[in-house]
Amino acid sequence: MADPSSYRPKPGQIPDSPGVYKFRDEHRRVIYVGKAKNLRQRVANYFQDLANLHPRTRTMVTTAASVEWTVVSTEVEALQLEYSWIKEFDPRFNVKYRDDKSYPYLAVTLNEEFPRVQVMRGAKKKGVRYFGPYGHAWAIRETVDLMLRVFPVRTCSAGVFKNAARTGRPCLLGYIGKCSAPCVGRVTPEEHRELAEDFCDFMAGRTGTYIRRLEKDMMQAAEEMEYERAARLRDDAEALKRAMEKSAVVLADATDADLIAVAEDELEAALQIFHVRGGRVRGQRGWVTDKVEAVDTSGLVEHALQQLYGEERGDAVPKEVLVPALPEDTEAVSQWLAERRGSQVSLRIPQRGDKKDLMATVQRNAQQALGLHKTKRASDLTTRSRALEEIAEALGLDTAPLRIECYDVSHLQGDDVVASMVVFEDGLARKSEYRRFQIKGFEGQDDVRSMHEVIGRRFKRYLQEKERTGEWEEQPPDAAAPAAGPAATGPVPAVGPTAEDGEPREDDGRPKRFAYPPQLVVVDGGQPQVAAAKRALDELGIDDIAVCGLAKRLEEVWLPDDDDPVVLPRSSEGLYLLQRVRDEAHRFAITYQRAKRAKGIRTSPLDDVSGLGETRKQALIKHFGSVKKLRQATIDEICEVPGIGRRTAESVAAALASTAPAAPAVNTATGEIIEEDDGGSS
Repeated sequence: MADPSSYRPKPGQIPDSPGVYKFRDEHRRVIYVGKAKNLRQRVANYFQDLANLHPRTRTMVTTAASVEWTVVSTEVEALQLEYSWIKEFDPRFNVKYRDDKSYPYLAVTLNEEFPRVQVMRGAKKKGVRYFGPYGHAWAIRETVDLMLRVFPVRTCSAGVFKNAARTGRPCLLGYIGKCSAPCVGRVTPEEHRELAEDFCDFMAGRTGTYIRRLEKDMMQAAEEMEYERAARLRDDAEALKRAMEKSAVVLADATDADLIAVAEDELEAALQIFHVRGGRVRGQRGWVTDKVEAVDTSGLVEHALQQLYGEERGDAVPKEVLVPALPEDTEAVSQWLAERRGSQVSLRIPQRGDKKDLMATVQRNAQQALGLHKTKRASDLTTRSRALEEIAEALGLDTAPLRIECYDVSHLQGDDVVASMVVFEDGLARKSEYRRFQIKGFEGQDDVRSMHEVIGRRFKRYLQEKERTGEWEEQPPDAAAPAAGPAATGPVPAVGPTAEDGEPREDDGRPKRFAYPPQLVVVDGGQPQVAAAKRALDELGIDDIAVCGLAKRLEEVWLPDDDDPVVLPRSSEGLYLLQRVRDEAHRFAITYQRAKRAKGIRTSPLDDVSGLGETRKQALIKHFGSVKKLRQATIDEICEVPGIGRRTAESVAAALASTAPAAPAVNTATGEIIEEDDGGSS
């Protein structure tokens, strides 16, 4: 591990101009590339006290052995040079997006004498026009098949083309009118290239012109009584419309835009890009990256823009790029995009309307992609086994923790405090064993006391189950051996009724709630929560269950009585499993907390009126307009509501009189008192 002070540049040696810098390790390999408006300020930040640096930055500067820089004249040049160096050196501490699959593109080889339409994957080639990417190759082929009626461009390979030219006979597509057969000279190279360019224009979103032209020609042919030609033109127009319908309109103003969304956690980030052309989604792709450098959402977006458009020119860069967060130097990035496009590019965050709604859809796709990426490993038995072994090794357990329980506390500013318990067995969620807790021992917000209460209640129930059923009880030495099988040599479990799957049951047949102890208890939190959980187990005399905590900030694993955390490798399968367990506990807790809060919000003083159903409650609120006005009404006025008799009216009046009206709500922005206008709260 290198000491950063050993290669720190001298004061004043670094220029205060825009530029790009490289950190190299002891073998002269580039391990990090960055850019800055002011090189002196940015590079100096890396040489402060190591304790103040982000852990990933600290790892980078202690791995490096030297730093060098290159001065440029503008921030746009710095952006371009940074991208070039990242591509050239592939630094290990820079964020690098990788496709989660090899997406197919619809490609038109305009660099050939007779351009060809085909499906392409992999690196883009110079002189080839690309459209997409698409989710599936068959979707491209279906679209092309429809469009060849109108744009009969060559789709055959070079070998087929040469063979047809040699024999003077076109392929089947040439005979059925889905190829203009340039191989046998039916069209000139210039005419075929014009067809290919029209095909590209249509795919780029300029669709209305061609459809209107076909419809005009169809009407003219019908007037001239060329009905067969008119029918062909009609079918051509319908084919183009069907090709367009394969991508629904998402933006009514026929916008050309790319929408980028990011989903991230402490270790990884998933990116989703929707390519919208002519208001329709023409392609989609997804990237996943390890967060190997200290980077926020705006930094992830900037890296994505560099990788997405670094090799693109012209129309491949859209007029509008919508992002969830703007890069740190928005002006320089926008100018860089504009230079690549050749015209102005709008880089912004959508605030309202269809674009904001579509961005929410892209964001959901990113969240699902991240979740899918993180759970792919969980479905593999070998991977799960390795994860459990890594956890056992890191925590010093004698055996792999086949049953893991995780606990999390959730509340809203100290109200509606609840907790969750989730169970993973053999690395997979056992949802039938999940449990929820309401905190009863105290009022207010105290995560440590809440964790102590929950752990204590859960394992107190476990001990009660053991005592009630006699499970794992020591048998007398002279106890009779079972009628069949080997003699018992140790503790003999005395289990109660069981189901067909062997799961212990209560006397009434229901599954036992806390029958099984875990090998590992995981709590969501750091040292205080771990200490509280351990103290609860000690108070119950339980010393054979391991405890650890997973802190969200740096994904550190804390053990009881240890001053330093256990740091699992970023790519560790064990860490992935602990994260999944922790995230599932958090999801389960917050879902319960929200449901509990919503139930409390929906309560009404009318709920206490015996015999008053939901229909008549709604009738009362609809008639009077609010609970406040209903409270002010007389019994005779209440009786005027259809379906409300005098006895019910008296019960309603009594119930409302016994409940004091709530304090008026106040608009904190204006100071205005908000009148109560519905019966859903009190």
